[in-house]
This record gives sequence, structure tokens and C-alpha cells, in this order.
Amino acid sequence: MRDTRFDEGCETVLGLGEVGEDQAGLVGGKGAHLGALSRLDGVRVPDGFCVTTNAFRRVVERAPEVDALLDRLAGADPDDRQAVRALSAELRRAVEEAVIPDDLAAGITGAVARLGEGAAYAVRSSATAEDLPTASFAGQQDTYLNVVGPAEVLRHVSRCWASLFTERAVIYRRRNGIDDRTVRMAVVVQRMVLPDASGVLFTADPITGHRRTATVDAGFGLGEALVSGLVNPDVFTVRDDAVVARTIAVKQRAVHALPGGGTREVTVEPRQQERPALTDAQVVELVRLGRRIEDRFGCPQDIEWCLTDDGFRIVQSRPITTLFPVPDPDPVPEAGAGEGRIPSVYVSVGHQQMMTDAMKPLGWSMWQRTAMVPMHEAGGRLFVDVTPRLASPASRAALLDVMGKGDPLVRDALETVLERDEFELPVPDPGDAGPVGPPAGGAPEASVTEADPSIVAELVERSETSVAALERDIRTKSGPELFDFLAEAFEEHKRVLSDPLSIRAIMAGMEATWWLNEKLGEWLGEKNAADALTLSAPGNITSEMGLDLLDVADAIRPYPEVVAFLNDVQDDAHGDGFLDGLVKLPGGSAAREAIDTYLRRYGMRCVAEIDIARPRWSERPATLVPLILDNIRNFGPGAAERRFEQGRLRALRTEQDVLARLRALPDGERKAEATKRMIDQVRAFAGYREYPKYGIVCRYFLYKQALLEEAGRLVRDGVLDEREDVFHLTFQELEDVVRSRRADPRLIVRRKEAFRSYEALTPPRVLTSDGEAVNGSYRRDDVPAGALAGLAVSTGSVEGRARVILDLADAELAEGDILVTRFTDPSWSPLFLGVAGLVTEVGGLMTHGAVIAREYGLPAVVGVDQATRLIRDGQRIRVHGTDGYVEILG
Repeated sequence: MRDTRFDEGCETVLGLGEVGEDQAGLVGGKGAHLGALSRLDGVRVPDGFCVTTNAFRRVVERAPEVDALLDRLAGADPDDRQAVRALSAELRRAVEEAVIPDDLAAGITGAVARLGEGAAYAVRSSATAEDLPTASFAGQQDTYLNVVGPAEVLRHVSRCWASLFTERAVIYRRRNGIDDRTVRMAVVVQRMVLPDASGVLFTADPITGHRRTATVDAGFGLGEALVSGLVNPDVFTVRDDAVVARTIAVKQRAVHALPGGGTREVTVEPRQQERPALTDAQVVELVRLGRRIEDRFGCPQDIEWCLTDDGFRIVQSRPITTLFPVPDPDPVPEAGAGEGRIPSVYVSVGHQQMMTDAMKPLGWSMWQRTAMVPMHEAGGRLFVDVTPRLASPASRAALLDVMGKGDPLVRDALETVLERDEFELPVPDPGDAGPVGPPAGGAPEASVTEADPSIVAELVERSETSVAALERDIRTKSGPELFDFLAEAFEEHKRVLSDPLSIRAIMAGMEATWWLNEKLGEWLGEKNAADALTLSAPGNITSEMGLDLLDVADAIRPYPEVVAFLNDVQDDAHGDGFLDGLVKLPGGSAAREAIDTYLRRYGMRCVAEIDIARPRWSERPATLVPLILDNIRNFGPGAAERRFEQGRLRALRTEQDVLARLRALPDGERKAEATKRMIDQVRAFAGYREYPKYGIVCRYFLYKQALLEEAGRLVRDGVLDEREDVFHLTFQELEDVVRSRRADPRLIVRRKEAFRSYEALTPPRVLTSDGEAVNGSYRRDDVPAGALAGLAVSTGSVEGRARVILDLADAELAEGDILVTRFTDPSWSPLFLGVAGLVTEVGGLMTHGAVIAREYGLPAVVGVDQATRLIRDGQRIRVHGTDGYVEILG
């Protein structure tokens, strides 16, 4: 590769050999990657040069209409596709028609002359927001092949600049949070390769994410035949230097270069159509080359290649941005000679906590600090390494049992991994061979067997006392002293979570539920019999939260001016103002007191509350306004007490019916007596299942307030730009900043960019250290054709309009609607009062959404894979909460 600067004066034209990987701002993502590849031993890149972003800037600065059109585009409604399409077309025309300065034109044509004036070239866009680790922009801008002659190269450079404003590129940037004004276009011009075969190499499986599995797509001629969908490619799968699978397509057409420029489709000779485009040996050679490129860039790559008589040419390499990251493993001793590689298996924490969204670094690192088991971060989510538990047969069985009760798809995913021949478990450590305990940590000594309500009262009092002490003591702490205090507070946090009595109370409720479902299914043929028996169980803090919001509606309903005012309230960035405005209205003081009382008890809650970075209801109280107004519209006075009493009476009637039917059976008195004990046990302890999470969130809000106070001091001292910057630091990094009074703004910028990319990823239930994402499946034959299988968590059947809601703030529900969403945590429970049924993508029998659905008597199916994509908003659906599936009716 030549190392020639083609334009010394203003860096508008640079040879590929002098382009560095860190120069994406000058030559775009594609140019920077090709420059790095051109200097990598053993990798051959076609000769060429880059027309830099300086050239693009000079041209558009001479075209003032571009600036005006960009202003109009920035002001256009992002949902108005017609306006975006029209403005994009005007921008392209303006850029393409802009005059190229003489000196710049001379620099480009001189570069062409040096490489060969009569040669053919590929002229390729290379935007600054392209081939990024977080967004590939693949196919968003244009490439032109077999361009012959300096004049044609110049014309196609202008066309590449203009392609920055294709409609698809503009929309893609908006979806990725990239401002049109911040993007610049470079152009890569390379000697044209006329290949026998070409295609794409993925150094990791783009579907499963498996990092040791490479995939090669190959076809005859130029790669345009594959990109355009003209032909199906041959597909080769490679693992450990061997082709393990291949699919050879019938390739009837190919794209070839024309002698005078341009390309054309040609018919492949019949005898060649089923011939593989590559031999197995060539495929393995290509993958080895790809592994070298992957090592160079430090992440799996999507590589475009060409094959000629003298070997492979690489014409592009970009990160595969759709792969879910792999957690960093625990340090382990080096394997000895001859020892095999031991993989790790990780289970998603988010699927257990009903919060699969990406978390910011402060959020996930604080959850790590306060969790009862070690957790690994990947893609802004947390995972637990269960490999040691899988190693021992005893602990493996216990783990699969616990996971299956929580989420059958997690169990199936684990079993899928275990069944594979290539998966080898480590030798079990005697210390890890015991059974897996409940989520709070450690197996209880024994379950609570007496339905003594004083046990729950004692546990609640213990938690309240601990939280009150934290609130009292943390107020006096700041600076390094705050972090010394938090280290002790986190230990107390974990002590409360691991309270043996608390664990036994939780397990008592869960075990009674499992017992009732199993035995009443066996004796009476009842499915999920415990659902009706737990209606209006006392002491459920999450269901009380929903009922108490009905009481807030009762306090506001008599005052029409307050209701009208609330209808005009908009949830601004901070939720400021509306509470102060209430007191100026007739009845406003009573309304404010009702809301303030609610916030004093529940203001620490919010959607995705395990992430400390999420705004709490106390910080953004206007979030509650739509829920309050729904309650005013959909319910009458006294609804909270009435609904609770209706549930209690229904549970009592169900109990009496069950016991009467049992007594009529052989050995009926004994069965009825045992069942009565379990009913009393489940009603005494089922409600407490929600309380420990409430205690955690109470403590988290106090931590957050103290840390934001500290962040405010850092802003005042000029250490940080904004208080919320602390959310993009881990807890340890924040402590270091507080102690040193120094922060790295570049780190915060990188973290913000990474977080945006993580938000677009869907976390798997199970992830291996090879990067394979495994989500499991339902192996059932009792689901009607076309229905969506899930987990039955709350009995009954209901038909209604599906409301697909991804954000609680967007909820607009009418009576009889069925809520369809990705996951629900306790903050969603007020919404449950106004719906007829529930469908979620994530969940298990004892997760919060399932518990509250049973509490309110809503038919519910959870764990329905891709429910929010397969069910359209407004469709009629039928939820079979007893049998665990959803029918789409139309």
C-alpha cells in the first residue's frame, strides 16, 4: 500500500496508508478502519485514498441553502415521514449540485492519476457516524462501483456526499440520537477489485451471538448481488478451524463490472450454479484472517471480502453492533497443559427483578454492592454466574428447580446449554455443591409453619427501624465520610435482606402456594387453585399502593376545578410546579395533602426502581397525574375498600367450597385439615413477599438523595458539568472523584454513548461466556395453533382490546382493556386496577406482576416471548390465565 499524502496543504486528500484508526473525525468510520487494516500484516486492502471531511465542510460552506435546509429538517416532526422525505431530497440535490473548488478537484484528480487514471474505482461513503462500536450505519449511505475516469470519480464523490441525507440515513441517525449537523462525510476511493467471489464474514454468529462460531456468506462476482438480494448466498459455519455446516445455494445470477464503467447482472452458467463459491479450505483461511482483524479491533467484526486469483482482499470491516456483550469473568487460575477450556453460564438478574432495561453505571454497580451474590455487568445489565452450581448434580437439580418455578424459560435455556456435546462442566467445588437457596440468600433453617400474623408485624417493624436509622444518620454525612458511612450502610442493607426470619416468612408463603396448587390439582383437578385463595391477602404493600391511589382519587374527585387543573398538567423534565399550583384552587389544599401523604409512603418508587438513576415519584410527582385521573374517571367513591372486601369475600367463599369438596373425598377430613393449615399460612405470609423489595427501594432513595447532594457540591466546585453525570460513573469511580476532586469528562461522554447503544439491545435470559444468547422455549403440545405460549400465573379467561404499553407514562386505558407490556414492577400496580387482564414478556409465578395480578383477580400470562411485537396495539386478544396462552382474535 502506498504511503502518499496527495494534498499537503489542507488535508483534504489522504492516502489510506497514512490514515490512523483514531482519525474517524477526518476520514469517517470506514476510512479509519481501512487505514488501520492496510497496515495489518497479512491483510490486503485495495490501494486508495480518502477525500476527508475537510473537503465536505468546504463544499457545504459554499452552499448556504444546505444550512437553511438543515434548520428546517431539525424542526420537522420526526414522525412526519413525508416532510423528512421531501427535505432529505432537497438536501441531497443541494449538496450534489454544489461546486467543488478548483484546488480540491485538482487534489482528487491528481490522486486518481497517481493510482492509475485509466483504472476503475470504487467510490464509497465514509461518514463520521459510521462503523461505530454502537451503531454500524450499514447500508445507510451510498457506494458506487466500477467508476472509470477522473471526471466520473469527481461526480461520484459529490453523490457520496449527498447520500449523507438519504431518507433512511436521516431516520437512522434520529433513532440513534445523532444530530444531523454533527455528522460529516468523507469519501473512500479505491482501486476496483474484479473478484471471482465475494461476500461477508461475521466473526461471531450474528443470530446466536456465539463468539467462537463464524459465518461466511459467499457468492460469485461482485458483492452487490448478495447485498441487493439478487441471489441467495452460500452459507458456511465455522468453529475451531473447521467447517461444521454449509448450505450451497443455486446461484443463477451474478453482478460483474462493465469495461467502460458501471455494472450489470449476468446469468451464471447452469453447470456452475450449484458449485460452491468457496472451497472449505478457502473458508477456513478467510475465517483465520477474520480472527486477526477481530483481534486488531478488539471486538467481533462484520467483514466484506473479495477473492481474486492471488487471494483475499478486505474492502471493509465494522463492529457487529447487534451482539449482546459478554460479562467479564471472575479471575481464575490458568488451565494446565492439556486441560480443556471451561465455559461459564450466566443467568439474567433483570428477568428475576422484572427490569430488563439497561441500567446506568451507578445503578448496576450499587446493585452489585448491595446484592447477596456476586453479579457481573454486561450491556448495562447484571448476570449471575451459575457455572459452579451446575457442576454438582445436587446443586444443579436445586438450581433448575428454583429457576423453573420462577421462569420456565430460564430453566429450559439452562437445560439447552447443558445438553450440548461441546459443553463441559467444571469439576465441582465441594463448597459449591449445596442446594441453591432462595433469592434473598442462603437456604432457610426451616419454614415458618404457624400462620402467626405477629411474625410479619415484627419483620415490618425491624425494617422500618433500620430505614429510620439510615435516614437519621445519612443526613450528617458528606464527602469521603459519606462513602465510609455507605460502606457500613451496605452491610446493614445485606443484613436486613438475609434476616433468617424474613427468608422463612417468604418461603412459607411460597411453599404454601406450591403445596395448594399441587395438592388441589391432584385431589380436585383444580389448576392454580391458590390464585383465588390469595385474593386480598393482608399486608401486601404493592397492592396497597394501588388501592391507596384510589383513595387519592376520592380526595380529589369532589373538586372539579382541581380535576380540570390536573388535566392540564404536563409532566415536564422535573415535574415542578403543579403541587404548588394546587393550593390556589378550591379544594386544592386537600388534594395536595392527599398526594403528599401518598408520596410520603410511596414516593421512593418508580418504574425500573432497582436502577438508582431512575427518577422517583417524589422527584417527578406529575408522573402520577394520569393514573389519578384514570381512577377518577373509571371508579366511584370508596372503590379501594370495596375492591379489597370483594376479594376477601371471594377468597373466603373459595376456601369454604374447597374444604367442603375435600371432606367429601376418601380421607377427606385429613385432606381438609392439611389444606386449611396451608390456606391460613398462605394468607398470613403471601402479602409479605412484596415487603423486602419495598424496604430495599426505601433505602435506595436515601442513598440517592445523599449522592445527589454530593454531586451538587461537585458541580459547584467545577468538577462535574451536571449532577446527573454521576449516574454514568460506577460507585467506586464516584467515590474516587469525591476523594480526588477530579473527573474525566471523556469517560462520562463515552459512558453516555455506550448507554444509548445498550438501550437498543434485548438481554437474554441465559448468556454463555462464548457470547451465545439463549432464551429457552416452551415445550408444550397443549397450545392451540397460532396462540402465544406463556406461563399461567393468575387464573381465569378474559377477552378484550390489547393495549401495548412500553412506558407507564403513555398508558391510556379504558374499561376491559388488557395490558400487554415487556415487564411490570411494583410501580405498575396502580395501573392493574383499571385493566381486565395482563400479558408480559418477562415474569414468573412469584414475580411482582404475577403476585399483584392474583391479588386483584386479573387473568394473567407472563413470559410470552416477543408479546409486544407479536400483539399489535388495539387488537382483540383472549388471555387464558389458567392454561397459560394468549389467542390473537384479530
